[in-house]
Amino acid sequence: MDWFVGDDYSLGRLLVTEGLAAIYLVAFVAARNQFRPLVGSDGMLPIPRFLRAVTFGRSPSIFHFHYSDRFFEAICWTGAGLSLAALLGLTQVIPVAACMLVWFALWVLYLSIVNVSQIWYSFGWESLLLEAGFLAIFLGNASVGPPILVLLVLRWLLFRLEFGAGLIKMRGDRCWKDLTCLYYHHETQPMPGPLSWYFHRLPKPLHKVEVLGNHFAQLVVPFGLFAPQPVAAVAATIMIVTQLWLVASGNFSWLNWTTIVLGLSVIPDSVYEKVLPFDVPAADASAPIPFVVLVIAVTALVVVLSYWPIRNMVSHGQRMNASFNKWHFVNTYGAFGSITRVRYEVIVEGTSDAHASVHSVWKEYGFKGKPGDVNRRPRQFAPYHLRLDWLFWFTAISPGYAEPWFRGFVERLLRNDRDTLKLLQYNPFPEEPPKHVRARMYRYEFTTWKERRETGAWWKRQPV
Repeated sequence: MDWFVGDDYSLGRLLVTEGLAAIYLVAFVAARNQFRPLVGSDGMLPIPRFLRAVTFGRSPSIFHFHYSDRFFEAICWTGAGLSLAALLGLTQVIPVAACMLVWFALWVLYLSIVNVSQIWYSFGWESLLLEAGFLAIFLGNASVGPPILVLLVLRWLLFRLEFGAGLIKMRGDRCWKDLTCLYYHHETQPMPGPLSWYFHRLPKPLHKVEVLGNHFAQLVVPFGLFAPQPVAAVAATIMIVTQLWLVASGNFSWLNWTTIVLGLSVIPDSVYEKVLPFDVPAADASAPIPFVVLVIAVTALVVVLSYWPIRNMVSHGQRMNASFNKWHFVNTYGAFGSITRVRYEVIVEGTSDAHASVHSVWKEYGFKGKPGDVNRRPRQFAPYHLRLDWLFWFTAISPGYAEPWFRGFVERLLRNDRDTLKLLQYNPFPEEPPKHVRARMYRYEFTTWKERRETGAWWKRQPV
């Protein structure tokens, strides 16, 4: 089995499985904390209504067989428990078949959530986690050698993720070609982080260097993943460093962290041994025949299904994030094909006046992640995903994104719905609900260095 086992990747495999387990844990906990007001039986986009309109064949999910809010919560806690077991290393000491069943269960449970949660789960990192999580089923554990075929497939996933993102930029907004996109991006990105103000205020020549570095990392470096070592490890390290830069400059759920985890799989044990204060245990060179057969089969499946993302990448009409099958397997990826130049925010307000007038006092609702109070510094939430806040960013760009859910959101504010209010940072009507709710559009800009010193504010805004 020498051809099958990557005997220099035992630690890389462990880091991938541990990293994916941590991301699964965050994903299941976030689902449990937010599902009731979003997709619960009394949510803005109720799952039971969706299930009546969509068949299992179109959207596979165990919820087609039974749904209740209590059952959904049980699924979330089960997924969180299995994720925690994998994170604590328990899957490393059980038989490989049992280990595979744990990872298969994680994939089925999260697929079931994604496929029925509609627009709230329409982000590329959902498909990314499902694809990486499916491949983790076939990575095995300490009882078998690291399968080199699956490690190569993980590199292919990382290549599609980065190269697809690079292509969509070059085919999209011209600011990526003239190197000016980061004049705007740190300010207008969906959810700025605590350091985004400082990134935005970097000198413009440095912003151009950032863009050049991005093009290099996404359009050139990915080809190095398939080069001999140590070139592949250097390529992966460059990707990891650029992803850490993105982690520091914004909030992109678990997109960056999943990319980092995939990059860790490329670095061989011989490199880790040079930087870690302990010796890396030698990998087991054995692999049972059934395990080998399954790995070969899933590798062949990836090869066949890769036709669609390859066709998409070479197409002039490249789609940015798309799944070509209902299982979210072998997808195409991309990000920020266009950059917003101006930041708009939808600010939600309420009043206790029975008859709203020009003299009414309107109080603003506070959100956890999206900008509101100009004096509140942006927070770091990633890899935790604030789904309502993200949809508000899209709504500010195009009201069509709010069509399915915004009316339901307002109705819940008008009755101080407890679950909906848990999604918010601040409710200005703690005693009794408002009589009226309205939404106003504002233009937001980061303050200058001078304005920041004089006022202490992070943002300035004007009504639109």
